[in-house]
Amino acid sequence: MPPTCHDDRVDDVLVLPSAGPDPLPVDTAVAAVLGYTRGRRPLHFRAPNARTGRWVEIPAFAYERFDRRPGTVGPLGEPDILTAEGLHGRLDPESWSAMKAVLGDVGPLADAISDRAAGRPLGELPDDEFSVLAEPGTVGAGLRRIREHCEAVPGVPPQHVVAALHHRRPSLVPLLHRTTRWQLLPHVREGDSGVEAVIHRELRSNRPAFAALQERLAAVLDGDRPLTVLRLHDILLWLSGTLRLTHAVALGQPVLHPGSRPV
Repeated sequence: MPPTCHDDRVDDVLVLPSAGPDPLPVDTAVAAVLGYTRGRRPLHFRAPNARTGRWVEIPAFAYERFDRRPGTVGPLGEPDILTAEGLHGRLDPESWSAMKAVLGDVGPLADAISDRAAGRPLGELPDDEFSVLAEPGTVGAGLRRIREHCEAVPGVPPQHVVAALHHRRPSLVPLLHRTTRWQLLPHVREGDSGVEAVIHRELRSNRPAFAALQERLAAVLDGDRPLTVLRLHDILLWLSGTLRLTHAVALGQPVLHPGSRPV
């Protein structure tokens, strides 16, 4: 009988309906995350003053440009915009200025969410924090207010703002953009405060498997800042939603098993 979302005894598979109908073995998830963090791709580089170029290996995904960037303190500002650009791409000057202004507006909202969570990661919060029946003042309501504020300001890509907030609070603020939101929306239930409720349910129902995933990754990614459970969920959801999961697994296998070759 296949494992279900409600079987907390299962720690060798992840059951993530937002990422697909089939359980994801932890072995596969480990390889996929390693492919995301360590995978490389070829790029033919030629300097403007050179007649010929050469092939170089560059990171295949945004781990180096986003997750490994050092954290910042103090008010949200330009360093946070640079971090968000490392994940979602450069902003034009007008969008840069607009985002800087928006960060000043959403900073207090993010602080209120953090105060409400009281140090607890998103997956450890009670269900009421993502129910409209418990509003106002819940974490889910606060996250929705941030999203609505960003969407109301012309020229500000909401995904950049969310990326900046996630990097500051990687255990609490989900990293969402168009692809992952569309993956999550069909799983929203009546009474949910937003798609964050779907993430919350999947984190809670897969605690043993995510703990096993974290433990195995920590043994390989020694010295790196550990990826939070929330970020691991986002990586797997994004790889699945963008049809990159198989490629990431292939890139991660040589890291997991040195001497092997990607297929």
